Amino acid sequence: MRSQVTFVITFSSHTARDPINDKKATRAMSTDRSRDWAGITLALASAVAFALANASASLAYRNGSNALTIAAVRFVLPTVVLIVWLQLSGVKLRLPARDGWTAATLGASAAVYTLALLSAIGKIPLGLAILIFYLFPLVAAVILRVCGWEKLSWPMIAGIVLALVGLALALDPHGGGHDVTGVALAFAAALGLGIVVTVSSRVMRAGDSRPVTLYMAAVAGVLLIALCTALGEFQLPQNTIGWVGFVGASGFYAFALIAAFMSIAMIGPMRSSLLSYVEPVTATGLGIALLGETLSPLQLTGIALVIVALVGATWWQRPSNA
Repeated sequence: MRSQVTFVITFSSHTARDPINDKKATRAMSTDRSRDWAGITLALASAVAFALANASASLAYRNGSNALTIAAVRFVLPTVVLIVWLQLSGVKLRLPARDGWTAATLGASAAVYTLALLSAIGKIPLGLAILIFYLFPLVAAVILRVCGWEKLSWPMIAGIVLALVGLALALDPHGGGHDVTGVALAFAAALGLGIVVTVSSRVMRAGDSRPVTLYMAAVAGVLLIALCTALGEFQLPQNTIGWVGFVGASGFYAFALIAAFMSIAMIGPMRSSLLSYVEPVTATGLGIALLGETLSPLQLTGIALVIVALVGATWWQRPSNA
């Protein structure tokens, strides 16, 4: 009899629900969902802001400014905003030595890919420049696989092949009219951002992205301003439309940069990349509506293939460290 009683008591103790633990679990799930939605919202808002920043930069180019000036100035505002924000939040500006050096190196990479992208926009249509640039998630996927941080699945490989086919159509090699240097610069920008996204996600470790972003923006800004000064290439817009583009490029970029790295810290590099495909669609529309650019039906088909390939590949990718 005693053994039966003991069994009943023991069984009951294992099956009984703890209301306190249930509440904690529910609260944790609610917090995770809120963090996910915040990350998703930031990623989408960042994508739209990046598109607006690049469209604004194109307006500034056409009215007296140049790529190096825009690249040098656009990192100043996010640096100032982050310093003030972190100070008001009581967060230390200084990172540990190893993270600090890594973030500074990523800032140098950001300077290179930013200048490359802005230079590409000045040489090829905005929509195509952004389209090529958005091969960066595939670059990031390969880096994650090579470093052993993520697995490269067959859907991802299929996405790479389909994206390259679509890109060939979008560039319309038989149609001519595309600057080879501009295409190469856009590819270089994609490679640079792929490196920055993957490595920065390891530095932030799902924590506060703001100090890392500050280091990157400050280093990139200093390097580009120094280069602009050394080459004597500082050129301001010559009219009102140019100044609207100049200011817009800085303002939209500041928001987009901060929001992008916050989203990476919240939902990871691959999910953030998936949501950022709002930008090439937005950029293509802006290029047609605001800048008078035109694309043939074949090029539009290519753009559609690339977007489908990249979204599909990223959607099926399952991060092992999520």
